[in-house]
Amino acid sequence: MDVLQLISSWIWGIPSMVLLVGTGLYFTIRLRGLQFRRLKQAFRLALTKSEHGKGEISSFQMLMTSLAATIGNGNIAGIAVALTLGGPGAVFWMWVIGLIGMATKYAESLLAILYRERNDRGEVVSGPMYYIEKGLGKGFKPLAVAFAIFGLIASFGVGNTVQANAMSTVLNQTFHVPLLAFGILLAIAVYFSIRGGLERISSISTIFVPLMSLLYICAALLILVIQADQVLPALGLIVQYAFEPLAPAGAFTGISIMVAMQVGVARGIFTNEAGLGTAALIAGSAKSERPAEQGLISMTSTFIVTIIVCTMTALVLMTTGFWDPTGGELSGVAHDASLSGAALTSAAFTSVLGSSGAWIVAFSVFFFGYSTIIGWYVYGEKCLEYLSGATRFNEAYRIVFAVAACYGAVANLEPLWLVADIANGLMMIPNLIGMLLLSKIVIDHTKQYEAGTIRQVA
Repeated sequence: MDVLQLISSWIWGIPSMVLLVGTGLYFTIRLRGLQFRRLKQAFRLALTKSEHGKGEISSFQMLMTSLAATIGNGNIAGIAVALTLGGPGAVFWMWVIGLIGMATKYAESLLAILYRERNDRGEVVSGPMYYIEKGLGKGFKPLAVAFAIFGLIASFGVGNTVQANAMSTVLNQTFHVPLLAFGILLAIAVYFSIRGGLERISSISTIFVPLMSLLYICAALLILVIQADQVLPALGLIVQYAFEPLAPAGAFTGISIMVAMQVGVARGIFTNEAGLGTAALIAGSAKSERPAEQGLISMTSTFIVTIIVCTMTALVLMTTGFWDPTGGELSGVAHDASLSGAALTSAAFTSVLGSSGAWIVAFSVFFFGYSTIIGWYVYGEKCLEYLSGATRFNEAYRIVFAVAACYGAVANLEPLWLVADIANGLMMIPNLIGMLLLSKIVIDHTKQYEAGTIRQVA
């Protein structure tokens, strides 16, 4: 365990943070703040039905599938952890990494369309492994293979077992559902959802994602309306403690600016996945003939996840005082300081909405987790197809993936969390290197698109 913790802390240390943030800043500057200039257009494109191009699903279905994998329990449990570890200032740095991460996600999705291929069944496939190998040449294939290997491993970690564990825990605590019984039912549901491949998963996501997101956001907004007098002070604390250490209180040792920054950046990465390369694994499947427009559509997911969903969770925790790691000495709202993760968020919702709040969080944890599992299956399948060069192993992967969900529901996942963290970091590094080496193509293509001289890509 100590070895895994050491590796994880090294992988997610300062060099990786600099690489990730630096890549986002580089694309933001070179693309002249495209994510801000064209955000309105991006949302308009996301809601426009497109049936042109050689993809398998519409751009809207692609976005919903991407959101299904991205909107997970990190948006509920992870934000609570970020606040208790990094203080209110962590939210500010989460916003920063989300906003610059939009440029990163734009770039990787654009590259996904430019370098997509077809598999042995004639289906479109894409991802960092394809644009690294095709865009940079065969000499960079080891980098592409490394991404695919770590992406496949990560699909069983953060994308599956960790989500299943969060789901089973909260349902057991709220409704006393037996862990093993839930695990078996979850495995069956996951298998039949992923058995139909991308088209079935995208159809499920198109229904689930809007509904589950609206339920959670509406509940959070209701709390913020009730706690309206606390919203501006909460926003003030977020900005204040982004640039000022959080003073110690009682046994609480305080939080430095650097800790707030590190926690916020790390949480932002895990919630929006900008830079991990996961968006590129699904973006190429969209029926899109303009790579730049697909990049714009993809970057909206980062805005939705970080700026909307995560902010809602953070403000609920702050306006109710449940962000306070001292149990009330800092916020003046007494609560159980031992609570953490989803339990802390559930307590915050319950403090305003009563038992309805606990139910809403429980259902959100379930649906967010379930959608993440089936969304990450697509990512893992694409990585497996690249490594094997065929689709003949897909059925075996589906079975193992479903069984892993059952295992996750009953297991102690602390070692798996660490392995998943390591795999995420190791898939991020080759992707960012590939993107930086291909950045001229992204920039030139974007300039041509904005000038109206770009050709369509079938």
